Amino acid sequence: MTEPQKPPSEQQWTRRRIVAVGAGGLAAAGLGGTAYATSTVGRGGATASGPDADVCYRLTSETVEGPYYIDADKLRRDITEDREGIPLLLALTVIDSDTCRPLRNAAVDIWHCDATGVYSGYEQQGSGGGGGGPAPTGEPPTGRPPTGAPTGAPPGGGHQEPTDDTRYLRGTWRTDRHGRVSFRTVFPGWYRGRCVHIHAKVHVDGEWTDVGYEGGRTCHTGQFFFDEKSVLASAAVEPYASNTAERTTLAEDTIYDQSGVRGGLLRLRYDRRRIGRGVHAAITVGVDPEATEDGQDGPSRPSASASPSGSGPASGTSRTSGAS
Repeated sequence: MTEPQKPPSEQQWTRRRIVAVGAGGLAAAGLGGTAYATSTVGRGGATASGPDADVCYRLTSETVEGPYYIDADKLRRDITEDREGIPLLLALTVIDSDTCRPLRNAAVDIWHCDATGVYSGYEQQGSGGGGGGPAPTGEPPTGRPPTGAPTGAPPGGGHQEPTDDTRYLRGTWRTDRHGRVSFRTVFPGWYRGRCVHIHAKVHVDGEWTDVGYEGGRTCHTGQFFFDEKSVLASAAVEPYASNTAERTTLAEDTIYDQSGVRGGLLRLRYDRRRIGRGVHAAITVGVDPEATEDGQDGPSRPSASASPSGSGPASGTSRTSGAS
């Protein structure tokens, strides 16, 4: 299959309109050159191979959007820009949880912090800000902040307006006819109050035309999570090793529902002796295409000692891209 022409990733796209492009395999330099995607089994009996070949389910971890979602940003699969970190290939398969069939032509947004816990668009907030979890409580951690990372207390409450024009580690791409979409990025870091995670949104029922993607709605807002072994392995590698922020473990996180893959826990492949060479992450995302899940509700496991961060304006029937 011929790789479609890469869109002009440096252009900004307006709300509800992004350039229509084809979806194809992600050439991941340094990560084996092949997107690690999964397949599913339809209830009609059709069988496919892959880690999730025997699984058909709805992803239960609908979560808050978080304060750092940025509407209308970059249409691209390589979202790394100039960020240092362990190369990460994130391969998603989006399915209809009722029929188990792949969701083609869906628009998928992902966004996450960098290795030192900083979100693009919000560098003035520094390491440790929001991202769809509880507002930090108690005394701030002691120690020197990561070299080059902005300082300052993280904001609490609802959606935050961007403080700058940076947009690294944010991007949008469309699913192919198998429901697959892949992103090239870096392994996320951490900040106080949250475990290591990636945000995601899935948009459906819009129309891809020669001028863009029109209409549609958000049918899934969730987060993907990393197991403790991988996070501890990453912490031994720079620039993660310089991140002195207090870290919340997967078991302590108030957003992750502890349900494994159903709750957004990624399937990971990497050399445990040399994680710095790169990580393949994959998951099948079961969604209800008829639902509207824009991330405006609170987390499923609210903490008694910390209030959940709010989220941005409801997306309703609007199409959004690159997110926070």
